[in-house]
Amino acid sequence: MLQRLLEKLRKGKNENMIMIAGLGNPGKEYEHTRHNVGFDVLDRIAEKLGVGSFGTKLRAKVGTGIYQGEKILLVKPQTYMNLSGESIGALAAYYRIEPEHIIVISDDVALPLGSIRVRKKGSAGGHNGLKNIIQCLGTDTFARVRVGVGDCGKGDLVDHVLGRPGGEDRKVLEEAMDLARDAALCIVSQGTDEAMNLYNRKGGSQNESTASAP
Repeated sequence: MLQRLLEKLRKGKNENMIMIAGLGNPGKEYEHTRHNVGFDVLDRIAEKLGVGSFGTKLRAKVGTGIYQGEKILLVKPQTYMNLSGESIGALAAYYRIEPEHIIVISDDVALPLGSIRVRKKGSAGGHNGLKNIIQCLGTDTFARVRVGVGDCGKGDLVDHVLGRPGGEDRKVLEEAMDLARDAALCIVSQGTDEAMNLYNRKGGSQNESTASAP
């Protein structure tokens, strides 16, 4: 049903809005965990754009702002991680936003802690939130900014992603989230190719004057 609605609304698509969606789980018990990196990066983007509050629409927290002349829809799905696509797909249909104008920010256990990876499209890479978005949009052609949270070694994966890093790990992750914010805004202002050139390297090794978004 969502696919039919998307196809219908694409005939009147809105070329003047870009969606930036940060993935995470709602609820205080999940705040600032590794799995909620997407929410934390979105908060940084909201602060940068001067978005003071989020409303609720189609099972998501939604805010709007302007960056480099582009209207930005900031989205935090409230469907829990594994059903992120249901909210993102519904909002894309409602606002007539093409998948090519969607940027998704998520955590990634396959990347070293503090790394940033920008991609134009691709598989979910084992991330259930991205998998559901691809399923609901009917395409994998949307930009994504992945933030490395490191693997769990021999520990439990669920405990790892739902845990809160501390000490030096927290400092490294905070710096990575700042880079992810800048990478997402670079996609808006300069395109995904330029963002890939600037940010697809290990976090912390970049010169801030070179890697920051304009």
